[in-house]
Amino acid sequence: MKQSIAHIALVVRDYDEAIAFYVDKLHFELVEDTYQPEQDKRWVVVKPPGDGQTSLLLARASSPEQEKFIGNQAGGRIFLFLRTDDFQRDYRAMVGAGISFVRPPKEAPYGIVAVFEDLYGNRWDLVQFTDGRP
Repeated sequence: MKQSIAHIALVVRDYDEAIAFYVDKLHFELVEDTYQPEQDKRWVVVKPPGDGQTSLLLARASSPEQEKFIGNQAGGRIFLFLRTDDFQRDYRAMVGAGISFVRPPKEAPYGIVAVFEDLYGNRWDLVQFTDGRP
């Protein structure tokens, strides 16, 4: 059996502001942006540059219940992990783009890591593994 995570749904307030953040500031690729008239929503998929398979499905909140989770999908914990092959390059680019880092870079047994927030406040690790893990 062969399985993998295809998409991770990320609840967002607005498609276009989320696309602007992920594409313009994080330099993710816009994979798809298709309007679905039967549900009055868009299928918006972005992914980090490189050969990774996992992508984010930017899912606009469609109810007050869903709106409560914008920016807090993991209850304040680190939600997603953005692996890089060059921590300093990406950290400098992200700071230059105005990305908010809530924990500065540090050396850890597994590599170099810093915590940043996306435009809604979800917490991410920017990490470069140096211990041989994929």
